[in-house]
Amino acid sequence: MRALGPCLSGFLALANLGRAGGEPSQAPAPDPEIARIVSDISAERIQRSVYVLASFKTRHTLSDPLPSGDGIGGALTWVRAEFGRASAESGGRLRVDLDTFEQPASPPRIPQPLSISNVVATLPGTGAEASGRTLVISGHYDSRATNPLDSTGAAPGADDDASGVAAVLELARVMSHYKFSANLVFLAVAGEEQALNGSTHWARQARARGVDIEAMLDNDIIGSSRSESGHVDRGTVRLFAEGVRPVPNPSDEQIALLKAGGENDTPPRELARAVREIAAAYVPSLKVRVIYRADRYLRGGDHLPFLEEGYPAVRFTEPAEDFRRQHQDLREEKGVVYGDTPDHVDFAYVADVARVNGAALAVLARAPAPPRGVQVEAARLENDTTLRWNPSPEPDLGGYRIVWRETTSPFWEHALDVAPGVTRTTVEGVSKDNVVFGVEAFDTAGHASPAVFPSARRTL
Repeated sequence: MRALGPCLSGFLALANLGRAGGEPSQAPAPDPEIARIVSDISAERIQRSVYVLASFKTRHTLSDPLPSGDGIGGALTWVRAEFGRASAESGGRLRVDLDTFEQPASPPRIPQPLSISNVVATLPGTGAEASGRTLVISGHYDSRATNPLDSTGAAPGADDDASGVAAVLELARVMSHYKFSANLVFLAVAGEEQALNGSTHWARQARARGVDIEAMLDNDIIGSSRSESGHVDRGTVRLFAEGVRPVPNPSDEQIALLKAGGENDTPPRELARAVREIAAAYVPSLKVRVIYRADRYLRGGDHLPFLEEGYPAVRFTEPAEDFRRQHQDLREEKGVVYGDTPDHVDFAYVADVARVNGAALAVLARAPAPPRGVQVEAARLENDTTLRWNPSPEPDLGGYRIVWRETTSPFWEHALDVAPGVTRTTVEGVSKDNVVFGVEAFDTAGHASPAVFPSARRTL
């Protein structure tokens, strides 16, 4: 947990700066509307969604495309209708669209060209200054059996990933009744099992359109609290967060980040820290276990194309997977039952994961955008730390929060708030050489953005 402020000498020095001064950070009272969003999420509705999706014979991307069929086309029709129903119940505030594209052949997973459709439900933001800000939550509605090209065999895909789609649908139903400054996009994609086709197309199109995606939350395999050994853990969800992108030619920004020791302070990891803190405040029964890795070995999810496009993206996954329930033909061998069926899904657990997602989306969509132009002054040798940033444009800006931690600590340990008119502050007695700093922005209600790691400013 964060301490309430810096050392006494640093606080007194800051206090002498008048409005440029700071006060020890205090945890804001929970937003009653966000608490209501969390409490309104229904495990029963999630259960219904999982059962309906699993009732299609298969949702393989290459399966029957007919809207009335028992394949991917039928599943698409149902998901779109569910988003449409949520829109109608909220007075049409949710805009539902199909993102349909022609996917070229890409052997071996896609042997011939085909049409793929994502369902996109958008809840427009209300903040004029935040009209371009966007937060995305996703799940994939396609499924598969053992053979990745089997488009006719039974593949109920209850955990992978009807659970994620059910959570996204439920959040669209609940959150479309509320207002947020930033845009919220509820995304159900296809082609995940073939090569992340749906999410890759949507993320690339978003980048081409210049969409300002501040956060992307992927929910893939969030349905079971029971591990392969039989151990039940209803109190943990994993959150995968990438560090520095593994690219052959790092950019100047990436090199500067590494030189400053900021490899654990990439936007995805700052997003994960923010989600973890929000979850602790609104869903204390479910611990978010942040994992400093893009994804699991040998696997990958729909957040990866967003990372490739430079967007902060993270992945939620259950605490310990049972691989007898994933990518398996329905069968029994030597007394062991295989298959991803709804009877192995813990719907109360899925609801809690959805609550964490909902609280995170709501807080971040009501918070100011992360501060821009954050820098740490590194023009002279000194034992104090001076940070600066560009002013945030939001009219309800409550101030900025300087956070820091030991370089060996995974989460923020100290915080200091400064007034909204301040864009440069010195923290006395705390050396930038010894700790990692970040700067957040928060509104008058206390909703805070993820922190931003400062770049080094070599001039005064």
